[in-house]
Amino acid sequence: MTAPAESANTERLEWHTIKLIENPIYRYGLLGLALIYVVWSVGSLEVDWNRVANGFPRAADMFSRMFPPSFERWELLTRELLVSVQMALAASFFGMIIAVPLGLCGAVNLVPRPVYLVARTFIVLSRTFHEIIWAIFFVKIVGFGPLAGVLTLTIASISFVSKMLAEDIENMPPGQLEAVRATGASFPKLLVYCISPQALPRYLGVSLYRLDANIRHSTVVGVVGAGGIGQVLAASFKRYDYDFSLAILLAIIALVFVGEVFSNWARNKLR
Repeated sequence: MTAPAESANTERLEWHTIKLIENPIYRYGLLGLALIYVVWSVGSLEVDWNRVANGFPRAADMFSRMFPPSFERWELLTRELLVSVQMALAASFFGMIIAVPLGLCGAVNLVPRPVYLVARTFIVLSRTFHEIIWAIFFVKIVGFGPLAGVLTLTIASISFVSKMLAEDIENMPPGQLEAVRATGASFPKLLVYCISPQALPRYLGVSLYRLDANIRHSTVVGVVGAGGIGQVLAASFKRYDYDFSLAILLAIIALVFVGEVFSNWARNKLR
């Protein structure tokens, strides 16, 4: 008796693909317009294909001169790698501390509206520019060296961690905040007994992720003079010292790999 009913239910179950635009005319029309735009964009780049073709022999010459990598200046390599790590650690430390009050002030369900708007404005402005732009800005202010790199990565850390923290607080169930406030708890007690237990694990995980990103970015900001191994890499390319450049690239790969392993280990410990 149940077999026909089950077969009937099975026949009624059909899989339908999800369509964001139900009308096929609009759907395929927009797809055609997108393809036309892509073709037009590529054509408007004015790519000099002869120059591209001439670049392949130069690339082959550069890569041939990279091998074997030269580790003769290992002392310089080690010292600048250590500087990059120190930049990442210092920026992550200061960024994690400053991001806490900024993230709290950036949560609309926690602070008055004017405070929220000021904090959100700072977060948006700090996230507007890429780390390279901030590095160029700070190099012009404090000069070449690791200090510009630390300031650059600190700004990036503050903007990223504070935004994640503010959004986590805003996504909290409103009933919990109202229940703690109904007891007459002060704002510090609200932070300790309601906000911290829920936001702290996420905050630590995001901070570890930012530390991992700072290790990678510390090797990039040095290209514009913000200290670290990136500055040495840029100088080696300018001198056509390609074998030493490959040694630096391999060291950067090893550094990022170690940072990734540490980040995964720390996150597993926090679970």
